[in-house]
Amino acid sequence: MIIKYIKILQEPEINGKKIGLFRAIVSIFGGLLVAYLGMTLLAFIIPLTMKESAIISIMFNTFAWACTLTWIALSYTKLGALARFLIPTIIFSIALYILY
Repeated sequence: MIIKYIKILQEPEINGKKIGLFRAIVSIFGGLLVAYLGMTLLAFIIPLTMKESAIISIMFNTFAWACTLTWIALSYTKLGALARFLIPTIIFSIALYILY
């Protein structure tokens, strides 16, 4: 049953002009989550006070969201969009867990 869903997710879009509802939703919410996790990780890594690094993270959050949204939306298949959302989310979450 899982193999059936994986095969459905691996099929490329028939028409390249439409983005598809699944890729649109994954790119919007996945891009937002990846951007927030990345900016939170950036706030921990920057060697400034937490107040200053939080301001820098907030300023770059919309740019990071737009970049990740576009990167996820331009994936070739639905499985590619899901992977482009899940892999950075897992990596950022593990890094935040280790640093915190």
